[in-house]
Amino acid sequence: MTLRLILTRHAKSDWDDPALSDHDRPLNPRGRRDAPRIGAWLQSHGHCPDLALVSSAVRAQETWARLAPAFGSAVAMATLPELYLAEAEVMRRAMCRMGGGAQTVMMIGHNPGIGDFAQRIVSQVVAHPRFHDYPTCATLVVGFAAQQWAEVDWGSGRAVDFIVPRDL
Repeated sequence: MTLRLILTRHAKSDWDDPALSDHDRPLNPRGRRDAPRIGAWLQSHGHCPDLALVSSAVRAQETWARLAPAFGSAVAMATLPELYLAEAEVMRRAMCRMGGGAQTVMMIGHNPGIGDFAQRIVSQVVAHPRFHDYPTCATLVVGFAAQQWAEVDWGSGRAVDFIVPRDL
């Protein structure tokens, strides 16, 4: 069995209300439009998660809520407060700890950690002009020749797909 990770940065968020904390910022209209489009693309390419690990930030939670309908059946979801603005190593440990028996795990987080995670987890950097800055709703699909999530380490993944909303 090979494991698969879907690594998605939250969709575009709204900066209009200066009274809101960063954690509480919702998606803006572009983010609300882009997330379901990415979900539909994932589903059409056969990249459906068994488990979603999602930052507790409002924008990440809303991104998941707009992605999830594309996957049809109920996907288990865990809200992980430690994913809010997490560094790459925190994200890797959460994936290894929480992946359990899921074959495909989706993780929704924030830059700069998620972009760093994406670059460090693959054995070869993705040849896409936006991979290095990992814009909002960027999504990387990575395959691992591993039986358990605890076996996944830096540089052990093979990039399967990468998409950003502007590619759709």
